[in-house]
Amino acid sequence: MDYVALQEKIGRIDGVEAARVVAENGRVDEIHVLARRNKAPKQLVRDVQSLGQALFGIDIDRRVVSVVQLADADLDGGIRPALVDVSEALEGAKAEVTVTLRWQDNLLLGTAAPRQIAEATLEAIRQAIHDSAAVAISSMDVANLGNRKIAVAQVVLVTEASERMLIGSAYADDETKAVVRAVLDALNRLLPDLKVS
Repeated sequence: MDYVALQEKIGRIDGVEAARVVAENGRVDEIHVLARRNKAPKQLVRDVQSLGQALFGIDIDRRVVSVVQLADADLDGGIRPALVDVSEALEGAKAEVTVTLRWQDNLLLGTAAPRQIAEATLEAIRQAIHDSAAVAISSMDVANLGNRKIAVAQVVLVTEASERMLIGSAYADDETKAVVRAVLDALNRLLPDLKVS
């Protein structure tokens, strides 16, 4: 049983900001979830149970799942960048996409041509990270996964110490916003360490 993978998947449930799985002797002993207030705690626990059963074939006892919920204002205080808006403006025959993110107390804007929404997202992120770190899109695609579309982003993060390839994904109900969310999904776990103090 890959408990790290379980923890990562729980962290991607809608409304969940962070998760920690404690497992010993081949069983899940504790699951701690930090979440927004957009779902009832019982629903979050059911989501965790359903995920465990559907993806890993394990039964998770509801009593081992603890949920802490914080207001959006507390969570958006800096844990992760949040998508505020994606807008498209036409000027003559040219179109431009603007991606707006909120991170800590800042609104970050990135602009690009419509096919470069992922790059616009990175342009916004670059405004808030140390110069010693560089980010770039390695590849970006929207593909079919079963009967759903999914946006998948591969991002390169280069620091003085290392170069890392990161993968992020998001369901593409709204394809444009899904591209932004996929890029953020690739970066979110590392961005707090790169934020300019």
